Amino acid sequence: MAKLHIKKDDVVIVLSGNSKGVKGKVIATSPEEGKVIVEGANVIHKHVKPRRQGEAGGIIDAEGAMYASKVAIYCPKCEKGVRTHIEMIDGKKVRVCVKCGHKF
Repeated sequence: MAKLHIKKDDVVIVLSGNSKGVKGKVIATSPEEGKVIVEGANVIHKHVKPRRQGEAGGIIDAEGAMYASKVAIYCPKCEKGVRTHIEMIDGKKVRVCVKCGHKF
């Protein structure tokens, strides 16, 4: 099983691509594919077919998956995307900002 440096509900910033610079919350992760879905980033137009009688179909906007290597955890103290390392604090593994020491 693969491991990601990003978890669900993390606030991240997009480093590259069409959505570069977008800050958003991680909605879902897929460790097997190495991808994440970020709120408001990589928005795609999805064609939806009506499933029940009377239901409307159409084109909706949805967030698409992107590789986890394209995003970095956003540090509110540094106000930018940062790398993290893991420290043992009170017997628990905690992710910590490399630059300023902010705990996530």
